[in-house]
Amino acid sequence: MTAVIVGQGPRSATICNDRALTIIAGPCVLENRGMAIDVAQELVQISDQLDVKIVFKASFDKANRTNGQSPRGVGLQAALPIFEEIKKLTSLPITTDVHECAQCAKVAPYIDLIQIPALLSRQTDLLIAAANTGLPVNIKKGPFMAPEDMLYAIEKLRTQKFQGAIITERGTSFGYNNLISDMRSLSILKDTSAPVIFDASHASQYPTALGSTSGGDRRYTPILARAAVAVGVAGVFIETHPNPKHAQSDSATQFPLNNLAQLIKQLISLDQLIKGSPEIALQ
Repeated sequence: MTAVIVGQGPRSATICNDRALTIIAGPCVLENRGMAIDVAQELVQISDQLDVKIVFKASFDKANRTNGQSPRGVGLQAALPIFEEIKKLTSLPITTDVHECAQCAKVAPYIDLIQIPALLSRQTDLLIAAANTGLPVNIKKGPFMAPEDMLYAIEKLRTQKFQGAIITERGTSFGYNNLISDMRSLSILKDTSAPVIFDASHASQYPTALGSTSGGDRRYTPILARAAVAVGVAGVFIETHPNPKHAQSDSATQFPLNNLAQLIKQLISLDQLIKGSPEIALQ
């Protein structure tokens, strides 16, 4: 199995399908410095308490909001010193998503993993720009794509300064305003040999179900996360917020920060059971 190393130092994460579970967590959008630092410091405590690797995630710009008037985050230039401070205070690896080619080189010195949004997962120029930073790249599978299609996205990265690809599953479009998580997809994605992450937050989303905004139900996040870990994945992606109801983005699906440790503890136990058991050899 391919292993992708994210970050440096003792808190770096080795992300691999047959190694211990890694968690990618943080607020959907970078709302302000104080909240971001508070969440990152809580994640450090969870990491130490449960002996689990955690990558901090926050978006500096949610450029794909349904409503053009919805909050998008602090923006790239304001985010860079916040990322720098989080790294200095916590040593956590950091990831964020990019929407334009020019953003890749600008943000790369401040983070450890570049994330390609699901709706841009086929954008060749963006994938190439991300790979050219020399950082590993996490491609979120578009809800309109079959898992087999992700092999071509990975191949686009390999033409450049390839440092490793990670694939994130976040559900497949089912009619309008709903996503379905097909657990078979995780197994198919693992056939690429890339580490596979399951996004339990966006899989709980109902895209544009509320008209000008997306809905969702965070009650399903633990259920879907446990199901994915039972398949055997490299990690789980969970957006978390101190006060989800007042989150500026994806308030319906962000997981309460004060419940996160309990959920991760469950996932670790399940991960150890699955990865410590032999594969079932079919006759």
